[in-house]
Amino acid sequence: MYDVVVVGGGPSGAIAAEDLARSGHKVALLDRAGRIKPCGGAIPPRLIADFDIPDDQLVAKITTARMISPTGRRVDIPIENGFVGMVDREHFDAFLRDRAAKAGAERLTGTWLRIERDDTGTAVIWREKESGEERRALTRLVIGADGARSNVARDEVPGGDRIPYVIAYHEIIEAPGAVGEYDPARCDVVYDGRISPDFYGWVFPHGKSASVGMGSMVKGVDLKKATADLRAASGLADCPTIRREGAPIPLKPLDRWDNGRDVVLSGDAAGVVAPSSGEGIYYAMVGGRVAATAASACLASGRVRDLRLARSLFMREHKTVFRVLGSMQNAYYRSDERRERFVSLCHDIDVQRLTFEAYMNKKLVRARPLAHLRIGLKNLAHLSGLVSPART
Repeated sequence: MYDVVVVGGGPSGAIAAEDLARSGHKVALLDRAGRIKPCGGAIPPRLIADFDIPDDQLVAKITTARMISPTGRRVDIPIENGFVGMVDREHFDAFLRDRAAKAGAERLTGTWLRIERDDTGTAVIWREKESGEERRALTRLVIGADGARSNVARDEVPGGDRIPYVIAYHEIIEAPGAVGEYDPARCDVVYDGRISPDFYGWVFPHGKSASVGMGSMVKGVDLKKATADLRAASGLADCPTIRREGAPIPLKPLDRWDNGRDVVLSGDAAGVVAPSSGEGIYYAMVGGRVAATAASACLASGRVRDLRLARSLFMREHKTVFRVLGSMQNAYYRSDERRERFVSLCHDIDVQRLTFEAYMNKKLVRARPLAHLRIGLKNLAHLSGLVSPART
């Protein structure tokens, strides 16, 4: 009998399993081996500090972000007094799973099938990868951390099958030398309807490799052709391709993360990916931590309502940021004309400073009211068309 079975061994599930194991709970971490999620791999300083990420997990340190508009306008935003770390999910996720195991979590390698309940309690039914046989793991609680379009969420949590998402695709390529404008210390974000009609494309350095990709909610978009076009536009068409990956990225937190009985969700399964930016690693790990906190509280008290703590703790800190980013995406991603204005707005020094302070620290900066006022007025001017993108 386990206290908790965590389904999914990405950053969210691994952190949940580690936290629970360190708290003295008997935990199983069920994961499918060999899956790598498409991801730009950016992690901010707050993640590195909060989750004790060693420097050897960082494959690159980014000091500049470049925004590229539909007309090719380039706005470089320096990251003052710090850097954004880059990780390769193939190795980063494995590191987190290994750390959870060292903390005491038992590793199970296979595929989640379903939950069964009878007089003996709750059991996770899973198929072991090596033997192909069905196994049964009795448990008091289950954490569903099995990603976007989560099977656990679909089967167990009301509304878990109705979550909006972007389909993301990227190609990991061998990092070039001095090719075109590629810079191993700069992330390029491309806002161009020819690459993505409703999201963005990216070129993110990973040390010896680089992630080049894009995402879209629009059905019928040729993700591979768009990525090939992005590689060509970035001077990266001839770089050898290491691997190709695609997956959904959720865009809105679910209204409910638990089933009121024995299941709570975390990470992509709960929909916690930041709108506008698509950033998910930090929020997934926070989601794993609050799910572990809720599970521990439920196990201690016997009150199933304590499972609600996962969502309430997360939204208490991050709801406002998600709302602001969602409004930004709705306002600026709808057309190339709006995207041109968005990149133009990013040229503003107030926008740059406040945006990156918020990104690095994962909270809205309230210490500069005049800067907020200036940004608000410029934002209104752009959205109303009172100013031309070329003027700012």
